[in-house]
Amino acid sequence: MRIDIISAAPKLLDSPLNESILKRAQDNGVIEIVIHDLREFGLGKYHQIDDTPFGGGAGMVMKPEPLFALFTRLTSERDYDERIFMSPDGEMLSQPMANNLSMLSNIIILCGHYKGVDERVRERWITKEISIGDYVLTGGELPACVLVDAIVRLIPGVIHDSESALMDSFQNGLLDGPVYTRPAEFEGMRVPETLLSGDHKKIDQYRHDEALRRTRERRPDLLE
Repeated sequence: MRIDIISAAPKLLDSPLNESILKRAQDNGVIEIVIHDLREFGLGKYHQIDDTPFGGGAGMVMKPEPLFALFTRLTSERDYDERIFMSPDGEMLSQPMANNLSMLSNIIILCGHYKGVDERVRERWITKEISIGDYVLTGGELPACVLVDAIVRLIPGVIHDSESALMDSFQNGLLDGPVYTRPAEFEGMRVPETLLSGDHKKIDQYRHDEALRRTRERRPDLLE
């Protein structure tokens, strides 16, 4: 998979995308992440990428010219399965959405900034808009990192134990139940006997029951 990310603040992406699992996935050639500094396509001496909104009001709006130029260049080089805009008014990111996106070959992610992006960019180039929650951040860089992480970890070959990703919270519509590791007893707290029994059928049932209990307690909306 190739992921192109368009950003007005590309340094915000450096560390999250170049550590741990995401770094190994790139080093192993499983994915390619290419970050594009929008200011390289800015206008004039100062590489302008924003301007005041028509009609007045606070904030600045990302200009269409630099974005049209960059999208035109990228789409002339390859076909993209999705061109995504990270936006508070987009569709809420979910595990099923991440599952679907992980099966694509090429995507573009546009990070919003300032007050927003000229609507004509969204009309012409964007095929999908995604939000990570009902709140507003300074820009779309951190949401883009969240999206990339959610997608990439699902790609075969990225996580050594591929079954682990399939057992994550939300994959079956439930939260994960509690998990334990050695030692079996610590400071008077003991691991449930079922998990120590070696009876895989009972263990599977225990995990399902605990996942259901935790979901009912913390996210009953998922059961509706």
